[in-house]
Amino acid sequence: MENTETILKKVPLNDLHTALGAKMVPFAGFNMPVRYSSDLDEHNTVREAVGIFDVSHMGEFMVRGKGALDLIQKVTSNDASKLFNGKIQYSCLPNSDGGIVDDLLVYKINNEKYMLVVNASNIDKDWNWISSHNSFEAQLENISDQTALFAVQGPKAAEALQGLTSLNLSAMEYYTFEIVDFADVANVIVSATGYTGAGGFEIYVPNDKAVFVWSKIMEAGKAFGIKPIGLGARDTLRLEMGFCLYGNDIDDNTSPIEANLGWITKFNKDFINSKSLKEQKDKGVSKKLVGFVMQERGIPRSHYSIVDADGNKIGEVTSGTQSPTLSVGIGMGYVSIPYTEIDSEIFIEIRNKKHKAKVVKLPFLKK
Repeated sequence: MENTETILKKVPLNDLHTALGAKMVPFAGFNMPVRYSSDLDEHNTVREAVGIFDVSHMGEFMVRGKGALDLIQKVTSNDASKLFNGKIQYSCLPNSDGGIVDDLLVYKINNEKYMLVVNASNIDKDWNWISSHNSFEAQLENISDQTALFAVQGPKAAEALQGLTSLNLSAMEYYTFEIVDFADVANVIVSATGYTGAGGFEIYVPNDKAVFVWSKIMEAGKAFGIKPIGLGARDTLRLEMGFCLYGNDIDDNTSPIEANLGWITKFNKDFINSKSLKEQKDKGVSKKLVGFVMQERGIPRSHYSIVDADGNKIGEVTSGTQSPTLSVGIGMGYVSIPYTEIDSEIFIEIRNKKHKAKVVKLPFLKK
């Protein structure tokens, strides 16, 4: 039998995570820490204090040159012309068939220099897709294998990190970034972003500085109760905020309109498949992504059927969990349009039994 362990990619801190006692699992082609203690403890640490995630598996592409913006405008759904230097935008890469190649972040460094941050499982797919549409002579560089990324998340993140940089972290606006000295390392991207809804920062550093910067962050955060956090808690944290996970809630077969991502789909420009997506927006779609809260005991899981009161299938769960913060089952899924209204009664099939749920407005966690 093939040993999958040997073909898994390793993040620069692989050995450190193992030494910290992390449970390591294959994720998006990488050997990644899923948890260090318990998902519940790690989730609460981020919601209440501060935690650090190693998300170095994520992909980063540099797009440079006079054609950089034109290429980004062509392949992404959002309007990148609205970006200013130091501003970040959430967007997606539509495919030619109405679905989504990936969701991503667009960082504007200057008029001729951008960074795209993509999902780990889609690095090669995205690279090939974007490259195939580069008729603008933009220079593309895949720096994923040279770049480590740490997400320091939680209400105490700014305080915990402030001693490592002269940048005023608490004054940074959400979805902005600066390139600064951080933990005695030059040219570090410090970004006021994250996938938890708990506030915090994402820190991009060269691989050869990763261990050093991680240890500096752990040292600086000690007084604030910082702990390393795994992918298990990352999933429950993002789900409480109703953030989509590629491969679960959005994929090659779901359109941004169906996924309630109309807000990142701007029709004041031409982009890949914009015509048919505009048609979808104008004419409507047959299903949409909704959030729901269980009204009866039960934990919804991905691929569970969503049914009506008579047991007719009306959709499918894409993400679900027991919310650690709300102590109730929550989930997202696609349902047919008549059931997308807030407060609609739906049922989740759990072990062949119907469990009542209610459609709610996202996010689940109201600030």
